[in-house]
Parts: sequence; structure tokens; C-alpha cells
Amino acid sequence: MSLNMPKQNNESSKNTPTNSGKSGLQYAGLAMQLLVALGLGVFAGLKVDHWLHFKIPVATWVLPLLILLGILVRLVRDTGTGK
Repeated sequence: MSLNMPKQNNESSKNTPTNSGKSGLQYAGLAMQLLVALGLGVFAGLKVDHWLHFKIPVATWVLPLLILLGILVRLVRDTGTGK
């Protein structure tokens, strides 16, 4: 005796991540990279300011700003239209 049951579509039953999941992980990775880079920039700036005996923390301000600018430029290039 056979029961007429509809066949399951194997393609729809696969557990594949969606595009929104991938982009969410991509942005989480970018956020972590940004935080680590800025933290290292501040730490290096403090060390440079201490080493050069600056009264005003010039390197502590300049290094993180340069890192932020570099990350933003790379982000714009990566998300551009790529002509």
C-alpha cells in the first residue's frame, strides 16, 4: 500500500544563509575592525606623544583620524560600482 505524499523539494529544505545574514556578518566584522584599529591608533598615539614629550596630544588625535579616513576610503572603494 502506497501513500501519495508530495515529494519535498530538496533545494528549499537546505539551510543556507540569506544575503541579509551575510551582509550583517560583514558589517559586524567591519565594526570590529574599526574599533580595533581606532584603539590601536589611540594607543600608538599616546606612546608617540609620550616618547616625543608633546604637551598637547597631537599624535593621539592625528593617528586615529588617519586610520578612520583610510577605512572610510576603503569602504567607499569596496562598495563602489566597480567600472
